[in-house]
Amino acid sequence: MKKILAIIFALILSFSFANAQSTGKKVILLISEQNIEGPQKAWWASEVDLSATEAAVAKKLIEQGYEIIEPSQLYKTIKEKPAFRMLNLGQEDSIDLGKKAKADYIVLGKAVASSGGNVPQSSMRSCFANITAKLIRASDGKIIAYLDASGNTTHMDVITGGKEALVSGGQDLADKILDALNKAKGGN
Repeated sequence: MKKILAIIFALILSFSFANAQSTGKKVILLISEQNIEGPQKAWWASEVDLSATEAAVAKKLIEQGYEIIEPSQLYKTIKEKPAFRMLNLGQEDSIDLGKKAKADYIVLGKAVASSGGNVPQSSMRSCFANITAKLIRASDGKIIAYLDASGNTTHMDVITGGKEALVSGGQDLADKILDALNKAKGGN
């Protein structure tokens, strides 16, 4: 009888542990992006994939056990409400979209890459990215953190350099998002 109870207890513990790991917090990334000499883009407005910034953020969050809500999961929802297709999605609409996606947190922001001058005695150009974002709790719409991040690189091609700067800025933003999420968990 003790062996059976021990086995049942072990199964319950392993099931609880597996459930705890598979029910990580869900995050929706809504960061519009504009690379050097390009138009501003956002996956919810144009049905493209995650931006370079969002991909960099997603990678780090996934590594820390968070689930990123993919654009493909929301195409039907976005098509149903025209307000969700706006390039500059407002906070209220982003919260509504986050709730419909069953997200726990929303990252709403903008990322812009720009080019600077030439590196002296070189054909390389300086490229910079600046990102501003809000981390919002979907359940009550409370802004958990206002965040900014930046990235830079040098490259012969400003478009590629801009993308690299956006990725670097996205990695910086991801670290700040993780810090804010950890603080929010501690405050709950």
